[in-house]
Amino acid sequence: MAKYDFGKDFFWGTSAASFQIEGAWNEDGKGESIWDRFCHIPGKVDNGDTGDVACDHYHRYPEDIAIMKQLGIQVQRLSISWPRIYPDGKGRINPKGIEFYEKVIDTMLENGIEPFVVLYHWDLPQKLQDLGGWLNPEIVNWFGDFSRTVFQALKGKVKYWGTVLEPHVICYGGYDSYDTAPGIKDFSSALLAGHNLLKAHGRAVQIFREENTGGEIGLITCLPMTYPVTDSPEDVAAAERNDKHYRAWFLDPIFKGKYPADLWKWYEEHGIVLPEVTEEDLKLISEPIDFLGTNYYSADFVKAGDKSWPLMLEQVKPDVDVFTDMGWNVYPKGFYDTLMRTKEEYDPKMVITENGAAFYDVVNRDGRIADDSRIEYLYRHLKEVYRAKQDGAKIAGYMVWSIMDNFEWSHGYSKRFGLVHIDYKTLKRTIKDSGYWYSNVIKNNGFED
Repeated sequence: MAKYDFGKDFFWGTSAASFQIEGAWNEDGKGESIWDRFCHIPGKVDNGDTGDVACDHYHRYPEDIAIMKQLGIQVQRLSISWPRIYPDGKGRINPKGIEFYEKVIDTMLENGIEPFVVLYHWDLPQKLQDLGGWLNPEIVNWFGDFSRTVFQALKGKVKYWGTVLEPHVICYGGYDSYDTAPGIKDFSSALLAGHNLLKAHGRAVQIFREENTGGEIGLITCLPMTYPVTDSPEDVAAAERNDKHYRAWFLDPIFKGKYPADLWKWYEEHGIVLPEVTEEDLKLISEPIDFLGTNYYSADFVKAGDKSWPLMLEQVKPDVDVFTDMGWNVYPKGFYDTLMRTKEEYDPKMVITENGAAFYDVVNRDGRIADDSRIEYLYRHLKEVYRAKQDGAKIAGYMVWSIMDNFEWSHGYSKRFGLVHIDYKTLKRTIKDSGYWYSNVIKNNGFED
């Protein structure tokens, strides 16, 4: 049997996010976030679900960390709730918020788990949204102040830092498609939000160096590979636009100090109001980073069309055998292709910061959760990570999304990605078969066919 050995310097982990697991939405001085506001608006989230309690990780973190230790998790990715630290987004600091994250991280370290801290995973303070949110250029300074506070509080305890996670969701989802907070629909605003977000990222990197924080810092993005459904020039061009929409629009400014000229021109020609960009902006955005966090779930298959949307393309359902509970195609080859394209374009050190799948889980009479579909998904995708690593992609580690079932944004609690099952009535935790399988992968630093 073939042995997939990932090497002695490779690390294995899992991921989670503050709003999705913590709950305690208004406890101990925490301020309101845009997601607190958004999910309390009727019709915005499936089944009227909210993040008020979520997995109650705020109170149950010792139990959750004990499960991580049991599974052998080496690195756990968490995010910091900005309004838990700054209830108004700026100004007054909430000491109980800092204390909470200090306790969580100290408990992880005591249990041999390295914390991977993401500064921003979508839960902007509502008070800042009231001032324009990511459309207000002052947010660069607000985020800088928040970042400095967190760096100072956790200095010396954290090896891995992420600035912002999946900027395309923050911008395109929150400012163009209505389906994520703050729920605005205007494509030009989405691009302006993205530019301010990239500047905020660069400012956080600057402050990280100024504070001599220690460890490594990077940005986390989701990189679906895009394929044209035919070889026609129109479909090929549409696929290239889609890829640059997700990849180059955010990564070219970071790694190359400029936006992709052809996509910029396309937007100009189609009446999109583009952000004002200065050389000083680009210098800030392109502050050197130590790694690129890379998330992958499925591939995009597109054709030219839909002239109502600036990219003028349509998503097409591919002819594949498996779709997840999210309706996403299972296409592991896309993982390999996107990793290799990123290597060819930018050649960064990469950390796989999210990869996983939502499937309908059944709790058997004996309490066991035999989620074979999730195991098969992880197995097939890890083979592609191994292949990319063997072919020269500089991949330092891999993290499953997610350690536990959680609040899945506009889907509420209807979609389960976790290695650990959460009974949302009792909040009982149960390790799924996929959790035990992944535990063995970690123990063996790989797997066999």
